[in-house]
Amino acid sequence: MDELEPQEQFVEESIDAKPEEQVAAPRVKKAASARRSEKAIPKDLPHVEVITEEPAWYVIHCYSGYENKVKHNLEQRIETMGMKDRIFDVIIPTQEEIEVRDGKRRTVERHIFPGYVLVNIALSEESWYVVRNTPGVTGFVGMGNNPTPLRPEEVSQIVKRMEAEAPTVKVTYKVGERVRIVDGPFNDFRGMVAEIDMERTKVRVMVSFFGRETPVELDFLQVEKA
Repeated sequence: MDELEPQEQFVEESIDAKPEEQVAAPRVKKAASARRSEKAIPKDLPHVEVITEEPAWYVIHCYSGYENKVKHNLEQRIETMGMKDRIFDVIIPTQEEIEVRDGKRRTVERHIFPGYVLVNIALSEESWYVVRNTPGVTGFVGMGNNPTPLRPEEVSQIVKRMEAEAPTVKVTYKVGERVRIVDGPFNDFRGMVAEIDMERTKVRVMVSFFGRETPVELDFLQVEKA
């Protein structure tokens, strides 16, 4: 999926479902159309070529920062419009990340794909309409009125990232930037970042003292952006 490039964004919501629960959804019940409100869903709906009885994962686009609101709106519409038999799950892919800022370490969650929400749906003209017309949704990923389902390997890859045991580490500085040391024997010295070791959570800073540049290895917590 070329459209989905991971970007950074913090959220307060986590996803606890297991891989098999993410990939496999209940089979479709076929006798629920009578429960739906005729006033809520128009009779003349746009033509959707890809209509399935088996559920699949689709990607919907929304404005970045509105993912939680879209998820809430869609879940309400599924309930009130009687679409539980065709729209089974709505998730926002997130992963844990350790952020180091101002000498403090905190664990946060970020959206893996800001501006995108995943929906497990048995596609029909009715279910397409309910999702597409949810407040905040700008469209499905796909061509026109024919969304493109995610391949099973794409779903597995997303779930694997969501359930990674070790959170990734994010720092506010990068190689070549000036930083200030805030802890240890070089406290209050300033220098240039020469190397960042994400696995060891160490940073190498070129510090000038006694008239020469000297590399100093420090923990992420000991350094902040100058």
